[in-house]
Amino acid sequence: MITQVKAAKSGVNYFMDGFALIRRPGLRTFVIIPLLINVLLFSAGFYVGYGKLQELLVWVEGQLPEYLQWLNFVLWPLAVLSMIVVMAFVFSSVMNWLAAPFNGLLAEKAEQLLTGKPVNTGGAMDTVKDIPRMLGREWMKLKYYLPRAILFLLLFWVPFVGQTLAPVLWFLFSAWMMAVQYCDYPFDNHRVAFDDMKFALKQTRGSAFSFGATVTLFSMIPIVNFIVMPVAICGATAMWVDKYREAYRNPAIAPQ
Repeated sequence: MITQVKAAKSGVNYFMDGFALIRRPGLRTFVIIPLLINVLLFSAGFYVGYGKLQELLVWVEGQLPEYLQWLNFVLWPLAVLSMIVVMAFVFSSVMNWLAAPFNGLLAEKAEQLLTGKPVNTGGAMDTVKDIPRMLGREWMKLKYYLPRAILFLLLFWVPFVGQTLAPVLWFLFSAWMMAVQYCDYPFDNHRVAFDDMKFALKQTRGSAFSFGATVTLFSMIPIVNFIVMPVAICGATAMWVDKYREAYRNPAIAPQ
């Protein structure tokens, strides 16, 4: 069992490193393709969602008494902003599934760029054959996430806790899940088991939480959230190279 990993800079710094990495020539292709898919899907979803939102707000306007008609000026911007934020989170989850093969390749190329050594010596067909395993890994993350997310959401309905502790706990949980989501790509490229990956992140909780919290905050910013995924993957890969790679690259010493 590995008991130590290399200490290095904070998770915030690693996330910021991702902005520099996505501009490197060797990574641009793997950044642009998922980004275009994300923008197209989000645009289509926003077009449909905005139409439905208009119908809903027109109905609400018809139900309001005359003296409350001024609420329309408040409801419209709040409704649109809420829709954008919710869609940002929903599409982020959907894109993690659709872009899983690209995400794995981006992490692989980022690691190769950082270390000068290839991660996978196989060809394109090997990558295609590996897609079911990658999707299976995404399913493992979803199974890990859903029951815990439901539990934390239920806390919002608990008196006192729902108004005080629940928002803080939800943010901490979201930060942890962002670290798990994006750090998993470089770990998975080296066939490190999901439980072993979580074990490694728990060893460096400070870096993992600061990285995940930064990803969470940037994911809440409309438009910026389009590039959060590739930035987070590159930043997580840089963290993998600095903190975990040395310990896990030799299968003989990996946790059992």
